[in-house]
Amino acid sequence: MSNNKETKENEVEETLDNANVNEETEAAADVQDEAAADSEVEKLKEQIAEIQDAHLRLRAEFDNYKKRTIKEKAELIKSASEGVFMNIIPLIDDFERGIQAAEKAPDVDSIKEGMMLIYDKFVKFLEQNNVKEIDTKDKAFDTDFHEAITAVPAQSDDQKGKIIDCVQKGYTLNDKVIRYAKVVVAQ
Repeated sequence: MSNNKETKENEVEETLDNANVNEETEAAADVQDEAAADSEVEKLKEQIAEIQDAHLRLRAEFDNYKKRTIKEKAELIKSASEGVFMNIIPLIDDFERGIQAAEKAPDVDSIKEGMMLIYDKFVKFLEQNNVKEIDTKDKAFDTDFHEAITAVPAQSDDQKGKIIDCVQKGYTLNDKVIRYAKVVVAQ
């Protein structure tokens, strides 16, 4: 019996030793798992920090882009109008010379001729800048291009809805109306 008792005691001791070893192994595994998890958390934190930094840089870059394009647009508009005015100045010079010549000229026909030359030059300038006169002669009334200031009775049925007279010319710039033609319409 004493052998049996010793065997059982040995078995109990072995079981306890195995349990202790298993607990120590599990504890070591838990420590390793925690260390691995901590390492993974640190890596993820670093990735998040990198992504946030990249996001902030990209946002700042975009803000700078917006500011730069707004500034470029303003400069473009400013310089475009500058070009138009630079082309108008010679026309003003011609008018001044015409006025000076009109004061000294005994012949009215020469003044008319000079004014027609300036007028033609000005019309060419407008055409070069895509400004076109809206045609109204014998045209049907169109609210997209014309403004009716008055209506008169039509003398015949084929005149109804057509423009009889143009009181003020209208103009388009690049096919966009910048001033409507003021017209008289037959009804």
